[in-house]
Amino acid sequence: MSRSHSRKAELRRDLLAVRARLTVDDVRETGAVLARRALELAELAEARTVAAYVSVGREPGTRALLDALRARGTRVLLPVLLEDNDLDWGVYEGGERLAPARRGLLEPEGGRLGPEAITTADAVLLPGLAVDERGLRLGRGGGSYDRVLARLERAGADPALVVLLHDGELLGAGEVPAEAHDRPVHAAVTPSGVRRFT
Repeated sequence: MSRSHSRKAELRRDLLAVRARLTVDDVRETGAVLARRALELAELAEARTVAAYVSVGREPGTRALLDALRARGTRVLLPVLLEDNDLDWGVYEGGERLAPARRGLLEPEGGRLGPEAITTADAVLLPGLAVDERGLRLGRGGGSYDRVLARLERAGADPALVVLLHDGELLGAGEVPAEAHDRPVHAAVTPSGVRRFT
């Protein structure tokens, strides 16, 4: 295991331990505030299609944001986890049209659009455990979103990349170990505000 891979695993453990102490009320309140802050982003206000995800567990809540985007008339794509950890996509048609899936995830019912559907998104909301001052995101380590970002790059697509985080998950420069495949995001939204990266 490389040094940066080992450091990432240690950092993930620490961040997940902090999240584990959050209450259901903490997560719900954070989700409501994040939805308001995210909806103020020009990148989302102008987007016709947004790729997002359904939060689970102690992740910052996304349900309010998904419903608000859909109510605006924005087409919202949600991931469907494939056997090889790559992501297919389906259209969000409301909370009542979500089905339980592997790893405790919730996925859209209905047709699948294929992994390349992500290239039609004007903005992509990425899950993450933290982002550092360079805009480098720390995910859970499954590689699904690394594939998404590589697919966008190969297609020449340049959607706004935004991560939703709890307060305290914005880290200092260099705190997220960089690997060759890592791509920086454009912005992170926390309950305290929006942080943009250049």
